[in-house]
Amino acid sequence: MELLNKKLILGSKSPRRKHILEQAGFHVDVVSFDVEEDYPDNLKEDEIAEYLAIKKAQPCLSLCTEDKLIITADSIVVLDGIVYGKPESYEHAVEILSRLSGNVHQVYTGVCIADLHRTKSFTERSDIRFAKLDLDEIHYYLETCKPFDKAGAYGIQDWIGLCKVEWIDGTFSNIMGLPMAKLYEHIKNWHVI
Repeated sequence: MELLNKKLILGSKSPRRKHILEQAGFHVDVVSFDVEEDYPDNLKEDEIAEYLAIKKAQPCLSLCTEDKLIITADSIVVLDGIVYGKPESYEHAVEILSRLSGNVHQVYTGVCIADLHRTKSFTERSDIRFAKLDLDEIHYYLETCKPFDKAGAYGIQDWIGLCKVEWIDGTFSNIMGLPMAKLYEHIKNWHVI
């Protein structure tokens, strides 16, 4: 299929995002730039991840050529209006997971797609309900899976997703960090005017 011959530059340190794109059949080159993950205080929770994805795309544009698309993304976890990015420490991860325990939270993933001529971005939301996590389970999870590079201190593809997620409203790949169904449609229609 001609679509899958598109070459993508993934501006991300996330091995999960690369894996999702490769599983979808795309050729992916990975680059990463250190970009401060800060954002204006006045952004709404559903705007933050997209803002960060656009910010991450800026340094990648210098690598773009006519036959390549830049893809960048960012995910945040939100519970009761509080935004949780990557945990700052082991103790912070315990605190985050204790708060998510037994509650419904949101994962917002913002995606930016760019080439030499234009940039598009979007955000996808998924809702997730965790079962109750006791402290032993939290410690087991953190020590076994080490999710310290993940927003909300967890990865849906890990033990916690298998054993402690009661339900999901949204897409699994969005919670992993890349809403592939929506991204696929954008890539497929990229050159349609």
